[in-house]
Amino acid sequence: MELQPYIFFYGRCEEALEFYKTALGGTYEAMRTSDTPMAAQMPAEAQNKIMHARFTGAGIGFLASDGSSQKAVDPDAGNISLALETSDDVEGERVFQALSQGGNVSMPLADAFWGGRFGVLTDRFGIEWMVNISHKD
Repeated sequence: MELQPYIFFYGRCEEALEFYKTALGGTYEAMRTSDTPMAAQMPAEAQNKIMHARFTGAGIGFLASDGSSQKAVDPDAGNISLALETSDDVEGERVFQALSQGGNVSMPLADAFWGGRFGVLTDRFGIEWMVNISHKD
């Protein structure tokens, strides 16, 4: 399994990624809402927003997004989730169920358009977990 921070920038993701690219000396790859099967259901102002990005640098890696809603970036409100990825279906299901005990599942594990399965939960300590079970060839 691999654990990475997932940071939400609520409409400022590209600005943040460019800032970190300069400050930390890394690069990023981004998928915009317009590049997904969900594009037709999204409003025009959301089409150019970043749905998912991966930032990498020397010893640094994190995932990022504009998020599903617009709000000010508030460090006190929390805008970081933990993304957990595994290629093992059984282990992914076990971990998802274990983390959800006493917590709240906001998106049950289900097939994802990018392949594999994906689900989101908040554990009993208030930490949001995004579990991705990838089916790598």
